[in-house]
Amino acid sequence: MFELKKVVSSLLMPLPAMLILGFLGLVLIMFTARRKLGSLIILVSLCGTFLISFQPLSSRLLMPLERQYSAFLPINQTIDYVMVLGGGHVVDDQIPPTSELSRASLMRLSEGIRILRMYPGAKLILSGYDGGTGVSHARTMAKVALALGVSKPDIILLETAKDTWEEARQAAAFVQNKQLVLVTSASHMKRAMYEFEAAGLTPYPAPTNFLAQKEIEQAWQKYTPSSRYLEQTERYWHETTGLIWQDLREWVANEGNQEFMPSVSELESSADADKITQQDIEAQLAPEESQEPAKAQ
Repeated sequence: MFELKKVVSSLLMPLPAMLILGFLGLVLIMFTARRKLGSLIILVSLCGTFLISFQPLSSRLLMPLERQYSAFLPINQTIDYVMVLGGGHVVDDQIPPTSELSRASLMRLSEGIRILRMYPGAKLILSGYDGGTGVSHARTMAKVALALGVSKPDIILLETAKDTWEEARQAAAFVQNKQLVLVTSASHMKRAMYEFEAAGLTPYPAPTNFLAQKEIEQAWQKYTPSSRYLEQTERYWHETTGLIWQDLREWVANEGNQEFMPSVSELESSADADKITQQDIEAQLAPEESQEPAKAQ
């Protein structure tokens, strides 16, 4: 079901949909007598591709979704956990650990570390499965967090969660009634808060990775189609379909009857061979070898 959901959602993204529509028009022109219809479909495909890459449209769609929650500011409350949701990674020993994380993941992790340092004694929860890479996303983020100075005892991994639904239920089983800050991309925060609240948690939202901006004055940036504006439209559509999926799922199933126990590990307490060690960090960051022991204790 998870793989089917991902395949279907990928095909329904704006760019693949426009390309499929364009190829359909081309097939009508080349192999049938309905050339006018085929030409019209190709025109719609080209106009659609222009519009989804056009800043006045893409930012107007995404900004209301991103700005539902404001940036996290210090609060007069004890925070026990800061949880960073997964966002994609690769495994490549030839590049820095920071480059193994997607842009969204790196921004989420950076925000999580920023908040963690506001609250001494808080723990950093990192989540995400391996996505077929052989190394969990949570562990990849932990490698970067260690390199950025977070202590191993302060890192907790949830390594089997595949989506936000699973992340929320694993977190609920682990965090219970303690205070939690939830870090994810601004466009994803509405859906994430829904899942965590449905799981019985009341986290403080900490959105990051804001993409949409309205104060763009240069005409050549505002009115020229661009891949970054296409990304904004795709993020809007991805989250919109995710919200629709949430409604459908709630309609056909009663989540309250499902039990989901987390797979939790703490970096400082495991003796497994695949756990991250300080030597792993030093080997990957050889130029900074002399500084690492002072950063991760």
